[in-house]
Amino acid sequence: MITYEGTERRVEDVDHGDHLCLPFADDAEQRRVATGYLAAGLRRGERVMYFADRSAPQDVLAWLSGAGIDPRPALDSGRLVVTTAAESYLASGTFDADAMVAALRREVGDSLAAGHTGFRVSGEMGWALDPVPGADRLAEYETKVGAVFAGHRASAVCQYDARRFSPEQLDTLGRCHLGAVEQEPLHSDGTLRLVPSFPQGRRTLRVVGSVDHRTTDALARALAAMTRWPGDLRVDMRELEFIDLAGVRVLARAAAALGEGRRLHVVELAPLLCQVIGMVGFDTTPALIVTAREVPA
Repeated sequence: MITYEGTERRVEDVDHGDHLCLPFADDAEQRRVATGYLAAGLRRGERVMYFADRSAPQDVLAWLSGAGIDPRPALDSGRLVVTTAAESYLASGTFDADAMVAALRREVGDSLAAGHTGFRVSGEMGWALDPVPGADRLAEYETKVGAVFAGHRASAVCQYDARRFSPEQLDTLGRCHLGAVEQEPLHSDGTLRLVPSFPQGRRTLRVVGSVDHRTTDALARALAAMTRWPGDLRVDMRELEFIDLAGVRVLARAAAALGEGRRLHVVELAPLLCQVIGMVGFDTTPALIVTAREVPA
């Protein structure tokens, strides 16, 4: 069984053999990733398929046009296929997981036999939330799909709207993939990267690098942007290398500014840094919940 490794990869780095998920909670971000994925395949001479759900096929073609890709030659030659789930694998009103896996396997083989450099496919998966017979086999289908692409000149990105799928559903389905497509960072330089992420299906800000006098303001801006997210906020510090007192103060202030009943969960923080937060008294902020990273014995 292929399982989720927790890895994240930029859309520019998606390559043959990849079967990745794209959890998203922003329409612009979904368009950015989908467009980048499709455009890269067309530039590489691959055969490309897209299964739309909430988007219309003409919208997808407009994304490509906006990115400087004229989709008409690829459409006319059959190298680009943009359709909907309803018109393709749900045409019978039922989702047949095994038939769809077999169809994808044929698409891969036929694309390579026709001389294309590879095959890539992406689909909007929101249809699975509708009362479609067979949709309860989606996790099984996703697991089998991974075997279709593994070791072949083919790839897939499966799109899940985190505003519609629950964290539990996102976690289950994410584990059927090799990893996820990385979201666009809220900040990125040589010192610090702040990346929205969905580990275990929960919307999270991943902090990579160091928070010091050069990057404290960037962290403050990212936390301010996070307040638009619903519910509690989560900041993953497992890739944090250093944070100074000013950075800790930014976390405490962001937590204190949250509305009634909301919490800022800082998780996977190095135990020593947790002790520092306790020493300076920021752990008394009611809305700031700090969890230390487990250290192997």
